[in-house]
Formats: sequence, C-alpha cells, structure tokens
Amino acid sequence: METLKYPKVQETLYREVLDNGLEVIVLPKEGFQKTYATFSTKYGSVDNVFAVGDEEAKRVPDGIAHFLEHKMFEEPEGDIFAVFASQGASANAYTTFDRTVYLFSATEKIRENLTTLIDFVQRPYFTDANVDKEKGIIEQEINMYRDNADWRVYFGLIDALYHKHPVHIDIAGTVESIYQIDKETLYRCYETFYHPSNMLLFVVGGVNAEEIMQLVRDNQKAKTFKPQGEIKRFFDEEPTSVKIPRKVSQLPVSLPKCMLGFKEKRVGLEGAEQLKNEVTTKLMLDALVGPSSKLYQSLYERSLISDSFGHEYNSSRDYAFSVLGGDTPDPDALIEGLREGITEAITKGIDQQTFERSKRKKIGSYLRMLNSPESIAGEFTRYRFRDSDMFDVLNFYEACTLDEVNARLREHFDFNQLAVSIVEKTNASE
Repeated sequence: METLKYPKVQETLYREVLDNGLEVIVLPKEGFQKTYATFSTKYGSVDNVFAVGDEEAKRVPDGIAHFLEHKMFEEPEGDIFAVFASQGASANAYTTFDRTVYLFSATEKIRENLTTLIDFVQRPYFTDANVDKEKGIIEQEINMYRDNADWRVYFGLIDALYHKHPVHIDIAGTVESIYQIDKETLYRCYETFYHPSNMLLFVVGGVNAEEIMQLVRDNQKAKTFKPQGEIKRFFDEEPTSVKIPRKVSQLPVSLPKCMLGFKEKRVGLEGAEQLKNEVTTKLMLDALVGPSSKLYQSLYERSLISDSFGHEYNSSRDYAFSVLGGDTPDPDALIEGLREGITEAITKGIDQQTFERSKRKKIGSYLRMLNSPESIAGEFTRYRFRDSDMFDVLNFYEACTLDEVNARLREHFDFNQLAVSIVEKTNASE
C-alpha cells in the first residue's frame, strides 16, 4: 500500500492497485462521522465508438452508458437501493460525459455497505424483459428533460457549439437511440468498461485505511476477471468552428433563459497542462463575471441578470468550452452587454486588485471543499480520470499570475467561437 502525503493541506492518501488492475484509494478523515465511497468507471456518454486491443471499432447506441447505469441497480431479488437503506446508507449514481459513478454515504455499517457497493457493480443482471422495460422509463426521463428549460438551454448550447463530437448528444441519448439497445450490447459495454483496470474505488471519511484495503483485497480475490486489452476510443474530427451561432427554443417559462458558450480551438491538453489551463480559466472567469466583478454588477443593476447568472468551464482532452448565462428579461441586451464587457476587459485587462480578490476566493472555496467528503470523492475521481491530481489544484491557484490570467482572457474569448442558446417565453397553450 502506497502512502501519498500532502502536507500543505494536511491530508494523507493510501493507494493500492490490485492484481486485477483495480485502483483503490482511501482518504481517512479523523473525527468525521460520515463515510462516502464512490466506485467509478472511466466510461461516459461520449464513449460511443470504441475497440479493445486489436478488435475492430464498433459504434453503440447513444445513451448506453446512462442506460447501463440504470440497469446496474436491478438484481434478481429486487432493487439494490433497498439493501443500502436497510444498512443505514444513502446510495445513488450518475453518468457524465466521461465517467459513471456509483456511490453511498453512511455513518454506520461501512464494511457491509462497501461490500454491497462493490458487489452489485461487479454483478450485472440484464434480461430481455428488464431491458425492454427500462426503455419506457428512460423515454419518459428524456421527454421530461425536454420540458426542462435549464436542461434545454444548456444542452442546446453544447449542440450549437459542436458539429460531430458526441459531447453535443444528450447524456441519456434519444428516444430513437435507446430503443436500439439490447441485452447483448449492454453486456459488451459492461465487460469492456467495467473491468477493474478501468475503474477506481475511492473511500473518504472516518475509516481505517488498512482495514478498508484488506476488505477490498479479500473481496476481489474471490472473483475472476478476464485479462483486459487497451480500450481505444474513437471520435470523428471536430471542426474548430461552432456549428450554430444562435439556437432558439420555446417553452412556457416565466423569464427567458440565455447562455453564451465559447468553444476552445486548442484541445489535446492532458495531465498537469490541462489542470493548469482549467485553474487559470476558472480564475479568469470569476474575475471577469463573478458576483464581485464590475461586469456582473453592471448587468445586475440594469436588471439583465439575477442570482441565477453563473459561469463554468468544462474541459477534457478532446473538447473544452466555457458557459455564461442565466435568466434574463432581454437575451439580446444581455448578449450585447457581455460582448461589450468582455471586449473592454480584453483591451484593458483584469486589474491586480480584482485578480487578487478572485484568487483568494477560489483558494478559500477549494479549502472549504476539503471539509466535504462528498465533494472530495466527486472531484478526486474527475481529476484522476484525467491523469491529474485534485490535491495539486491549490498549488496551481497559488502559482497563477495576473499575466497568465490576462493572456488566457485574450486567448479564450474569440467571438468567432461564440454560440448562443436561448429559451424564449411562450404561452403554455402553445
């Protein structure tokens, strides 16, 4: 068992890679009552064309990673949620663009709950009947999100940004694509992406690292897994341009919703380089449009934005984009106000005082996050699957300079790379 010390944040991780390739990481938090565990696979909605080893690449239906997540909770004797509940745990799962995560939180029976988590994820149960039943359930979920304005404006923006990369496809897929899913395809995707060598078990909370490691070792020794070749993912070449500069939908909303997205032309960053770019961009965005910024206050005083206004930066090796927006009574005025404010910032640059304030804010948020086992587990896995380390984030924030932030500001905000998504107000009867 390897010991990884991070003296700056006073944390110590314990790590081991088992013979079957499963990576196990434990973060004991002395004095914490709650324990949080995630069992994650590096498999998300974008992984729809893949091959293992030398086999031929095959395309699978969109939404299958999310479909698989749903089906994992069903077992011959019933729903696994009931088992967790009987053991005093709260369980859940989610699928993102690049990973699927199964989790529980509990204050008691940690060994039982951890065993339940590992076992059910490593024990698929798919039948023709339960797969067909799930299609109707997910169809309802897809249709529900079509009526959700926040969902429509966000995924409408990603669809406007990207021509070919599957990041623009709804994580749940489409009604048409999910009806192409069958039991055999689910098992093929499961056997490929749920192999221990493609997974990470992370446990954080009031636990003993050696006890947790021994439990996992014993659990995995009792199971047999075939050797796994390298997983190869394939993506069509994505043009640097945006697909649709402006995309408008109509829903019966009380206020229109408007989001602006800037698509990165430079992708392919990995590891520490990607982490530095992400930290610099997030710091830049907070300084530019965070609640304390002059631009935010100006837009707020003009009643063009409300507390719903926010920003984010989403990046991986193959895609990256920023998002700005929220509810607004006048989408076009908001777009113009942001364009003017960004143009002015590009010309004048972010000042030292604003930069220092945002830097302190981001560092403070990061340190507070370390007190949340739930946040640590989610963030650690996200960074780990991108070949970087969540505990290096603080170092990058501290090292970031004003010159780097201003250079990033001028590089990122290219109005030729701008797409806009709007959900307009319409009458419910329409």
